[in-house]
Amino acid sequence: MNIKNIIFDFGGVVMDWDPRYFFRDYFNDDEKMEYFLGNIATNEWNAEQDRGRSVAEANALLISKHPEWEKEILAYYENWHIMLRSDIPENVSVLQKLKGKYELFGLTNWSAEFFPYALANYEFFNVFEGKIVVSGEEKLIKPNPKIWEVLLDRYQIKAEESVFIDDNFHNIETAKSLDFITVHVNEKMNLETELKNLGLEF
Repeated sequence: MNIKNIIFDFGGVVMDWDPRYFFRDYFNDDEKMEYFLGNIATNEWNAEQDRGRSVAEANALLISKHPEWEKEILAYYENWHIMLRSDIPENVSVLQKLKGKYELFGLTNWSAEFFPYALANYEFFNVFEGKIVVSGEEKLIKPNPKIWEVLLDRYQIKAEESVFIDDNFHNIETAKSLDFITVHVNEKMNLETELKNLGLEF
């Protein structure tokens, strides 16, 4: 196995983001919070911003459907930085150990409006040297295979020489179908151990 490239998803892999980090205190009522996130400001709604829809358009659309939730809807992106609680230190450590040994890339579902905040506030993103494909900029979102094709074409790399790391099972399945070597991140696994098992050197 000739591995040359390591491709990192960000949310759930190196960044700990969850709207509950803001809304738990905002509502002080878990049942109401889960109703809002499950029925109003849903993952599907947020994903369209990752696909390139503007936050202004997203807010206007949702408020027109749920005017009684306007304050909460506007609070979602006004407090997005609180939802981005921190990096995930053990996985960032793995990323930094790989620097200089492999080509490192990012492939992330992230709003083009909000990704610059992460870049500016978390220094470890510098290890990618700008080699990051952001869904909101490309108007493509994982698990659409075309976003992996953007990465492969832009940086002239081969899937079969690349490890793709993500916490989303659907993204892992698509990457496998494109011949990437994959690592599915979950709370029970150790990323460094998984990569060593693939033969990577640290």
